Amino acid sequence: MSEGRPDEESRNYAAERPKAFVDAVVAIAMTLLILPLMESVGEASSSGEDTLEWLGGHRDQLLSFGLSFVIIAMFWMSHHRLFAHVHLVSNRLLWLLAAWMLSIVWLPVATSISGQMSGEDSLARVLYIGSMIVTALLSLVIRLYLRRNPELHTTPLSTLRDGTAVDLAMATLFGLSLLIAVLSPAIGYYSMVIMFAMGPLEALYAKLIGRAFSGSGS
Repeated sequence: MSEGRPDEESRNYAAERPKAFVDAVVAIAMTLLILPLMESVGEASSSGEDTLEWLGGHRDQLLSFGLSFVIIAMFWMSHHRLFAHVHLVSNRLLWLLAAWMLSIVWLPVATSISGQMSGEDSLARVLYIGSMIVTALLSLVIRLYLRRNPELHTTPLSTLRDGTAVDLAMATLFGLSLLIAVLSPAIGYYSMVIMFAMGPLEALYAKLIGRAFSGSGS
């Protein structure tokens, strides 16, 4: 039994089923985002509220829903582009994917917290924006793991380099957004407008890490 364990641990598997599983998990997470709003519509109807009153009373929930939907979509698109060239997965890569999916599945919970808790609740902001930082960092770890294991994929080095710049830029901007949101409660989640600086920061990171990738070929 023990003699066969190293071979089992180092075994690679076809990537099709893990890819499909990740897509399903992301789809479910995006769907779960709408559930608190669906429940609030029923409650508003029972209490006699009209549509305008419901919209005004749930502005924070609507904002966090739209923001989280877009962010999960961004993470999924980045993941989809990366794994388009992945043909095999190892046990370690499967565990990294599981950790990444955990951060995605958590986001609907963090979204619900951010949309319903008091605007002065700094911990809600930490849980919400902090979860995005974790997802971006896990995406970075997966990308670096694939770079060190070229037998699993046919991804061009330039694509890995550009994706690494994207992950670093996202983690950095989410971190700055969290810092602003915690230090300036009046700004709150509007601090995430800093994400519009994604393009310039991504280009800067791409230049900074270009040399590290250039020695491995293209």
